[in-house]
Parts: sequence; C-alpha cells; structure tokens
Amino acid sequence: MTASTNQVYPVIWHNNSVSLIDQTRLPNEYTFVEIHRSEDMAQAIKTMIVRGAPAIGVAAAYGMYLGAREIETSDRHEFLEGLEKVAQLLRSTRPTAVNLFWAIGRMLKIAYETLGTVEEIKQTLFETAQAINLEDLQTCQAIGDNGLAILPRTPEKLTLLTHCNAGALATAGYGTALGVVRSAWRAGRLARLFADETRPRLQGAKLTTWECVQEGIPVTLITDNMAAHCMKQGLIHAVVVGADRIAANGDTANKIGTYSVAIAAKAHNIPFFVAAPLSTVDFELSDGSQIPIEERNPEEIYRVGDTNLTPLGVDFYNPAFDVTPAALITAIITENGAFAPSELAKSQSQLVM
Repeated sequence: MTASTNQVYPVIWHNNSVSLIDQTRLPNEYTFVEIHRSEDMAQAIKTMIVRGAPAIGVAAAYGMYLGAREIETSDRHEFLEGLEKVAQLLRSTRPTAVNLFWAIGRMLKIAYETLGTVEEIKQTLFETAQAINLEDLQTCQAIGDNGLAILPRTPEKLTLLTHCNAGALATAGYGTALGVVRSAWRAGRLARLFADETRPRLQGAKLTTWECVQEGIPVTLITDNMAAHCMKQGLIHAVVVGADRIAANGDTANKIGTYSVAIAAKAHNIPFFVAAPLSTVDFELSDGSQIPIEERNPEEIYRVGDTNLTPLGVDFYNPAFDVTPAALITAIITENGAFAPSELAKSQSQLVM
C-alpha cells in the first residue's frame, strides 16, 4: 500500500520497511518513523507512536514479518520457536487492544499452516500482513457506510460527538467512528463534529481535530467535562465512538472517559454507537469485567511537557480505558452491519481468521 495525498495512512510498507506516522508529534509535526526490526515495532506500539486498536493490529502484523525476517535459520522448528518469541514480545506492548492479539494469532496460524521452506513461510507472512492492511481499510469503509445508514434522520444536518481518536490514524485508513463521520460528511448529512479533547493523552484535541481539518470537516473541540452540557443544549444528535475490545455481550472497552459520555447520552435520550471491526470483538470474554485494563505512567496525568501540575505527595491512578456496559449502547456498527449488543453473538460466524 502506498501513501496518497488525499488520505491518511498511519502504517505503510515502503522501501522494505514500515513507515509509521509519529502520532506523538501531531498536530505540530507530520513526520514518519521508519521501522526495520520487530523490537522497534514493539517500542512504537508501546510508546503510542502508532495507536488505535485496528492500526495496532496492522502494525503488529508487519512486526511479526519483520521478526520473521530476522530469524536466521533454515530449520522449520527453530524458525517457529523464534517466531513465538517475536509474538510474545509484541503481545506484551498493549494489553487491552484485542486487534493486537488477533493479528498476531492470525500470523502465527499462517506460519504453522504454511508448507514449504522457511523462506516460503516468510514470504507468506509478508503477504498476510499486507492482506491484513488492505482488509482493514476496506473494513473501515464498510463500517462508515453501515454507520451512515443507521444515523438519526433529522430535518437538519447532523451534529455528532466522538471521544478519543477512531479515525484514519487509528486504523489502516478512513477510520471506524470517524469513518462514520466521514461517510456522513461525504453524503452531505453532517453539519459538524464535536470532539472531546480526551484526557490525559489528548487524542481528540491532537488527532481527531487534525484529521477533520485535513478533510475540511467542520469540527469543534470541547473539554471532556463539557459533553453533558452540550447534550443538554441540544447540540448533539448522536455519539459515535470506537473500541479497543468488545466482549461477547457487547460491553465495550474504549479510551477512558467513554463510559461517562455513554451515561450522559442515555440521560439525554441520545443514541450512542460503537463503531469497530468484528476483529475487535473478543468472543472468549462473556462480559466486560473480564477485559484487562491497561494502567499507564502517572506522568501522563501530572505533567504537561516539562511542567509538573501537582504538588509532591499526591497519589495517581491512570487507567487508559473504561468499559461501557452494553445496556448503554444503541448499536455496534461493524463491516457486516449494525447489531444491537444482544445480537452481537450472531455475527461470530461472520468473523474470518
């Protein structure tokens, strides 16, 4: 896949390596990081150079290939042992995003099932990583179209609210929640997007708004604690968010603060949609209480740049995600259609490994 001047691609295979948009430098710098080794890919995922569950999955798939390329043996058994170590390294980076584990699992499955020489297995792994990349882009476009079909019908154009970044930067391109926004904009049905800033990493302020500006989508940034007020003022027709992991019953883990937005939407009778590929659904988990929640460095809370915001002696709690109960979710929008959370299990047969 190659870059396009009309579309943002955060993960690109180019010149025999992976180019990642460095999302830690946006919106002030639009730069790329070149990844040549699996260890570098693991670090890029852990430090959020690449972020968003689908994008992490694509990056991990390429990371698996890069790791396979580094294994210098012609013995199949030794090669597979080495590949398992690469898989474990990549799995250790972000515990909540299920697409990471899904992509690694798919790459391992292909490696074990491929007959032939080690070099032939490596080539198959490369082709599989490229396929995962392309499939995610197509999936996001389908999610956008399916989401557009179930957005509320109003006399005026819609105003939508989103939390965190679930756009092109969080996927192979186009986006999940922001893919729905893009489809609504291109169909002439969107008036404006309201974007939560999304503390503490400010993905909404830095990334979602940046993507909207690139495409000319009208966007208004609000702080996280303004969402309920905007709903009460009648400024929001619907909420669309992404997901990092969805349990079989529809409970959804997304960036911290999503649960609060869902509660506010329910209180104001505003539809709350989750947009995510079927690969984000973890059917092995019966409900959201089983979803592991990543806790990140407290510096994200108490420091901005080089400035400390709090006095010495303060304790910190910094969970990166929360879980929105299925009862608060109007529908989960996937590439194969929109499902009420209670109907999500019916889609399991449609998920292809």
